[in-house]
Amino acid sequence: MEMDTPAAGTPAHSAVPSTTDPLTPIWHPSPNFGPRRDGLKPSLIVLHYTAMNNAQEALERLCDPVHEVSAHYLIGGDGTLWQMVREEDRAWHAGAGEWHGQNDINSRSIGIELDNTGQHPFSDLQMQRLEQLLRQIMRRWTIQPNGVIGHSDMAPGRKFDPGPKFDWLRLERNALAAPRGQGDSPQTAVQIQFRTLAQAAGFSADVDDETLLSAVRLRYRPWGKGPLQHADLAPLTT
Repeated sequence: MEMDTPAAGTPAHSAVPSTTDPLTPIWHPSPNFGPRRDGLKPSLIVLHYTAMNNAQEALERLCDPVHEVSAHYLIGGDGTLWQMVREEDRAWHAGAGEWHGQNDINSRSIGIELDNTGQHPFSDLQMQRLEQLLRQIMRRWTIQPNGVIGHSDMAPGRKFDPGPKFDWLRLERNALAAPRGQGDSPQTAVQIQFRTLAQAAGFSADVDDETLLSAVRLRYRPWGKGPLQHADLAPLTT
């Protein structure tokens, strides 16, 4: 969840979604949104965890004008799906950061919040609903699997969601996230080479080596500890 400010003249609530969605989300409009800037359309989907006690608390916060945060969708642990902002509009979920050298991620993305504290696995019902939703969004906006990212990918060191319990491999196997590299990585882990590979994969935020390593591990090897290792380069190698 990220704070943002409304554009002048923005209506108080996003209009009822113009897109017919077979998933029939529960429409719960948030006042926290604005127009996408510079004519941008969604090319990314950013996944978050709510880090709150339950979905209802998260829903209330995402729709509270005082907090100035929102997302397009929220998926409860039981698979319940809410929509708060039309996909055509700019929700306030990503905040500062960048991916593949591009900033203003809010204008480039659709944000999905997952009801999870970050400390426990995501339920199968929740993951099934996420997979259904991803397929539809990706089809509507022609978003490729490499456009599905975590909040921690574009804001390393500042954000850590969807966290170490999220099953990225499941999405990869279903072509709903970019597959990790299977190429031959160098036997000696060299920091400059790691940074080059990470930037090529999209991790372009200006952060120090330790923060970059933590972000890449959170996506591919959340169990990884200590200094840079050979295994940290492997997922980035094509």
